[in-house]
Amino acid sequence: MDIEKVNSMGFGEFVDVFGNVIERCPLIAAAVWSKRPFSGLGDLEKHFFAFIDGLPLSGQEGVLRCHPELAGRQPQCGRLTAESQREQSAAGLQNLGAAERLRFTELTAQYRTRFGFPFVLAVRLSDPAAAPRELARRLRCPPAQELRTALGEVKKICHLRLADLLGEQP
Repeated sequence: MDIEKVNSMGFGEFVDVFGNVIERCPLIAAAVWSKRPFSGLGDLEKHFFAFIDGLPLSGQEGVLRCHPELAGRQPQCGRLTAESQREQSAAGLQNLGAAERLRFTELTAQYRTRFGFPFVLAVRLSDPAAAPRELARRLRCPPAQELRTALGEVKKICHLRLADLLGEQP
C-alpha cells in the first residue's frame, strides 16, 4: 500500500493494519494515527519510535513484555501473532533440535529472570545459529544497556513490519 492510502485510513482501519508493528501494542498505533499525514515510511516509523522513546521506563519494559519468547512455548501452543509466526519460522527457530531447544529455553529463562522481560531479537536479520550466541552475550550486559538493546531490536522489527506493509524494501 502507498502512503496516500495510509494517510486516508480512518482510525479503526489504521489500528487494525498497524496495531501489531510493535508486538501486541495497538495503543501505539492508535497514538501514531493522530500524527497523520505521513510523508513516507521513514516519517511513519519516526512516530512509532518517538512514542516508544517517550514512554517511562515501566512503559518501555511493558512494550518488551508484549513480545513472545523466541522458540518458546507460544509457537507450540499456537499463541504467536501472525507476524511473529512468520518471522520465527523464517529464522528456523521452530526447527531447533531437542538439545538446542533445551539450551535456548534455559538461556531465555535466565534472561527473563535477570531482566524481567523476554529476549527480543529481530530474527529476520539474524541466522538461527546466531540467536543463541546473541542471547548468551546479552545475558552478561548491564540492565540499562540491555533495555536499550532490546528496544533497538523492537525498532528493527517495527521497521521491517512497516516496510512489509508499505511494500518497500527494508
